[in-house]
Amino acid sequence: MRFIFVGFSRLVELQALLFAMVLSMYTVSLTGNVLITAVIKANPSLHTPMYFFLTNLSLLEICYTTSIVPKMLVSLVSENRRISLWGCATQMYFFTLFGITECCLLAAMAYDRYMAICNPLRYTLVMRKGACAQLAIASWTVGMLVGLSQTSYVFSLTYCGPNRINHFFCDIPPLLKLACGDTSMNVLAVYLVAFLFITSPFTLILASYLFIIASVLRMPSAEGKRKAFSTCSSHLIVVLLFYGSGIITYLRPKSSYSMESDKLLALFYTVVTSMLNPIVYSLRNKEVKEALRRALNGMTSLSNLLTTI
Repeated sequence: MRFIFVGFSRLVELQALLFAMVLSMYTVSLTGNVLITAVIKANPSLHTPMYFFLTNLSLLEICYTTSIVPKMLVSLVSENRRISLWGCATQMYFFTLFGITECCLLAAMAYDRYMAICNPLRYTLVMRKGACAQLAIASWTVGMLVGLSQTSYVFSLTYCGPNRINHFFCDIPPLLKLACGDTSMNVLAVYLVAFLFITSPFTLILASYLFIIASVLRMPSAEGKRKAFSTCSSHLIVVLLFYGSGIITYLRPKSSYSMESDKLLALFYTVVTSMLNPIVYSLRNKEVKEALRRALNGMTSLSNLLTTI
């Protein structure tokens, strides 16, 4: 059996513009996340818990967008909008894996910032290298288990009716609309997963930032306040965009469900936040900007040396 993506086929006159926009954002996302990963790996001064999690997040964003965007771009410029049953299941598994992993990893990053600002004396003791690795491994493990369980549950259903997916990738809600028989338990599973792994981490992140703001406001140094707010605000921007669009998509009442608005929201949590991630972390972070500047200066010096040989 094969499915066909409806995607943005109703916006025929905007297909070329959408293609250009999505390709540009995807390119910025890939380039930015690869640069951040390379710069952090190349600079021992950045080998700290915060940048360890940022490296994980950048690698995760590369995988996350790549599981969705290439097929979407092909669908925008050609008539080949088909995907096999196994291809759809594979895409759903990896999308769910990377999405849930990011939800958990962002919570771990918020905990790291909470410890650094609210408990600085215990920070190095608690956020040891082994503890950071355990948090990252736990995030990836949860993502794998949820991805496997949700994908298996959705594809255990029978699909005997229409095969047109009203979306640009194999997400769970549009697939359930095509299934034959009762899908109420699958819908309940989606709500449960969304509550446990989207709403709960988001609530924990907001709580940690309330403590962080309270702690920052008590700082006597204006420079300390500025640096703390600058570091945390970049994380919070990504968090609000990512979790906000996810919560609206998966937890809003079924009566207000709209596939057209879902597609626009999906662009936010699959493409836009991945593009913004390297921008907010590099442009709003003095240490990353300095490391990037040194790397670019080194590349320029090497280029000048090679041209003189």
